[in-house]
Amino acid sequence: MKVRQVLIVTGLSGAGKSSILRVLEDLGYEVVDNPPLHLLEALAFKAGERLAIGIDVRSRGFEAHQVVEETEKLKRLSNINLQVLYATAEPEILLRRFTATRRRHPLVTSGTILPGIEQEMALLVPLRACADFVIDTSDLPAPELRQLIETRFGSGAEEGLTVALMSFAYPAGLPREADMVFDARFLRNPHYDPDLQPMTGLDPAVVNYVKSDPAYDIFFGYLTDILNLVLPRFVEEGKKYATVAVGCSGGKHRSVTIIEELARLLPETAPVGPMMVLHRELARKGFSSWRWAVPPHMEGSHQEDI
Repeated sequence: MKVRQVLIVTGLSGAGKSSILRVLEDLGYEVVDNPPLHLLEALAFKAGERLAIGIDVRSRGFEAHQVVEETEKLKRLSNINLQVLYATAEPEILLRRFTATRRRHPLVTSGTILPGIEQEMALLVPLRACADFVIDTSDLPAPELRQLIETRFGSGAEEGLTVALMSFAYPAGLPREADMVFDARFLRNPHYDPDLQPMTGLDPAVVNYVKSDPAYDIFFGYLTDILNLVLPRFVEEGKKYATVAVGCSGGKHRSVTIIEELARLLPETAPVGPMMVLHRELARKGFSSWRWAVPPHMEGSHQEDI
């Protein structure tokens, strides 16, 4: 029995959905953007082996809960492998993109754009909650977005497990896309050292301070032991993408240091595939921190606007 690969691509306006669909089309997917929701099941059955369907608030008859119900129904079918990809970005980033391109937000007919962004975020909460794959494009350059999609859904999907290592701040909320979350708030906090407070976990002085905590080596040892156990098992189960998140109070010092150390050592002990690093809170403050710690084996890269 032939199993059709169906990918629902959704998310916030301006977060890169159109760019993702273009990449998928280049990868050989049949792409349908914003069809009427009542046609989802018919499209899934009549398409070829790989289909990508773009759905957002512009879709005729859009209702987030209805989309969730339709996707859950299709997921139960044995001849369809359906996944949901959700593209998001920080509100200030989306506002900047709409301002730069002078595009109209689909939920704003006149006036300022920000209320439309906030309204759309609220409307799409059910879709984000059910997503199999969440991409935050706030700090993600267009070439890296293409490479990420190629790695996850193209020939790069054969490379094994793609791992995202993320630092974050607990007060800003847990990353919804995280598969595993670790808490570093018990370690000594460089924030209270006046010399270290302005720095980040990317600075050697902060790294040395964090590592000098007597509990650091014990914690990091347990952390790597767990990941060396779990990540290869993810590969055995056929999982293609995993996000490992480490949080602290501000997402600036301790969690950044630990993520950077994991990015340095983990590829040697748990060689599972491509590995990326992103520091969520640093990105929100304007630091460009997204990078491949272990790049995918992809040829070429195309420049385009998100």
